[in-house]
Order: sequence, then structure tokens, then C-alpha cells
Amino acid sequence: MSPPAANAAAPGAIAEAPEEELLAWRDPKRYAWLMGLFIPTLPFLAWGLVHLTGLGAFWFYGPVLVFAIFPLLDLAIGMDATNPPDGVIKWLEQDRYYRWCTYLYLPIQYAGLVFACWLWSSGDLSTLESIGLALTVAMVSGIAINTAHELGHKRASVERWLSRVALAQSGYGHFFIEHNRGHHVRVATPEDPASARLGESFYRFLPRTVIGSLRSAWELERTRLARMDRSPWSPRNDILGAWAMTVVLFGALVAIFGLVVLPYLLIQAAIGFSLLEVVNYLEHYGLLRQRREDGRYERTRPEHSWNSNSAASNVLLYHLQRHSDHHANPTRRYQALRHVDDAPQLPTGYAGMILLAVIPPLWRRTMDHRVLEHYEGQLTRANVHPRLRPRRLQRYRAAS
Repeated sequence: MSPPAANAAAPGAIAEAPEEELLAWRDPKRYAWLMGLFIPTLPFLAWGLVHLTGLGAFWFYGPVLVFAIFPLLDLAIGMDATNPPDGVIKWLEQDRYYRWCTYLYLPIQYAGLVFACWLWSSGDLSTLESIGLALTVAMVSGIAINTAHELGHKRASVERWLSRVALAQSGYGHFFIEHNRGHHVRVATPEDPASARLGESFYRFLPRTVIGSLRSAWELERTRLARMDRSPWSPRNDILGAWAMTVVLFGALVAIFGLVVLPYLLIQAAIGFSLLEVVNYLEHYGLLRQRREDGRYERTRPEHSWNSNSAASNVLLYHLQRHSDHHANPTRRYQALRHVDDAPQLPTGYAGMILLAVIPPLWRRTMDHRVLEHYEGQLTRANVHPRLRPRRLQRYRAAS
């Protein structure tokens, strides 16, 4: 069955498919989504590989998988731009199998964390090997934020609660507030701390987004509580509740396994939320919503997010790379997200783009001309870093 048009109707306007269409269509990725559960097993896999080979280098297996193997898989497997037919989207979203593919991430995630703490406390690992294991655990923690992202956009209270549980390992519970109520409102504008600007390196973006997102989340929650005549220090502050989950988690692990695990818990948390922020960096780099005559920003459209149809990374990240459809339909479940032709496309998957992002000259060479091409050479339509060096700004203007 041929894919639907890229700019298909919004969920409320999608008609339900006739029974014969539902019976005829099969999701080709249905069982591939289970591959996402491979990630939280990384601490166990690293331990197994070390014991099978005797090579301590396998404690670093997590970052090798994410930053070396998956970029190669993206290149080998290629792109997949096929969409589910419009008529089956409603039915597809109601299939609870797909929800369990995300729910099951969490128990495996925390089993791996406890296992890692046991290994750190055993005294069998050198300091370097313990750091390697911490980096492997960080891959689980960082991608757990993506699982939290999928769950946190849903209306069901149990899924929103599970989202906070997934975030506890990285200590990034305020993401639940800022992403849903801040980022989705201000995306692709200079006011959004999670939207990177043309000419802004990842290393400048990282402190800006970490600090800015925290401030924004606190202000959003303070405003919400003020409407209820409550102090921001109230037990009803969702940020404080999320951070309390992290404190209890880390405190329990330290109490059980000893203070020796605390540095590695902090390492995996910091690398984990940095993995989220480098993804934020590439998702909206240089893209800008224009102001309307009334001074407000135009509605968020597909062209305000970078997309990628790299099949391997899309399975790993629950279709996060179909980011344009996500911003157009935030509550749409991952299995029903669609490729949109109007969205600007990344040259490869997120795993490969992260490697470019951490090397600014390669990133600029790969992405800056794509931003200019997207805006047909009109630099004023892009989200440009206000402190862009005059020499580079002149180069952009010359190119435009």
C-alpha cells in the first residue's frame, strides 16, 4: 500500500479505515521496536563481553555502540520514509503492544543501574574500567530521557508518572515541565533555550540550554502554583517532586552499595542529560518561526524541525527523528509518526549527527549551508546567534 501524502490531515480529521484496510495493512516495524529494549541491557552486555573476551575495554561498549556502530548501521541500512496509511493511524495508536515496548524499558533500565552499582562496589574494576561502565550506563540514562519524552507527552496519568521515573536516573526531572510547557510553545525562536542558533557551537549551546531550561521550568511551575495561591516551595511543585525521586534513588544506592558509587552515579547522570541536550542542539539548529503582523510567532510547522529517516536510529529512538510530525502532533504515539516532505532533512541519523556536533568545524561545514539553502539564502529568516563573529556573518551574507 502506498504511503499517504506528507501533509495529511491532523489526527482529529483522520477518518478511520474500513475493516478491510485494517486487515490488509501490517506495520513492517512492529517487532523492530523491541530493539529499543536492547539499550537498557548495555551494562549486562558489557559485563558479558568482558568475561567472554577478558578485555576490559568492553566496559566502554555503550558509547561504542551508540557513536560507532549505530552511525554505521544508519549508513548501511539507509533511509525509510514510508508512512502508515492515514486510515490506520487511529487504530495503530490504540494498539497497546507499542506502549509496552516503552514501558518495559524502565524495569530493565533500573535493573542495569543496580547491577552497575554492584560492580562499582565490588572492588573488581579499576578506576578506568569503572569510568567505562559509567559511560555505558550514561547511554542508558540518556536514551531513557527519550523514553520519558515519549511517555510524558501522553494524557494518561500513569504514562506521565512513568516519564518522571525514567528521568530520575539522570536527575533531569525538570525536563518534564520545560519540554512540554516551554519548548513546545517557544520552539524555533530566540526565546527557546533548547533551540540552537546558526553559528552557535554545541559547547556554547550546552550551558545556555541547561541553565535556561532549568530557569524556564522553575518559572513555569512557579506561575502555575501562584495561580493556586501556593508557594513554589510547596510539595505540589512537580520539579521538587522529580528531584526528590533522584535524591531518594541515589541515597538508596549509596546506602546499599557505599559512597564509592556516588561519583559514577554523578558521571552517568551528567553524560546522560548532555546526550539529551546534544540532540536538542541538532533538532532545530538555525530554524526560526517568523513573526506575524500582530507580533506573535507563526504556528509551528514541519519546516521548523530537522528530520531524519535513518532507519536504525529511528528504531533506537522511537521515531524521535520524525521530529516535525511530533511538533505538529505532540500527543501522537511514536509508531504513528510520519515523514513530512516539507521538513528539512538531516544528512544522516542522530547518532552520526552527534559526532559532527561535538566537532564544531565539521558541524558548521555540514549544517550551515543547509540552513541557508532552507531559507533560500535569506539570512534574516534564520535563527542567528547574536554574538556571531563579524567575519563569519559576512561569509554567511556573501553566501546568501
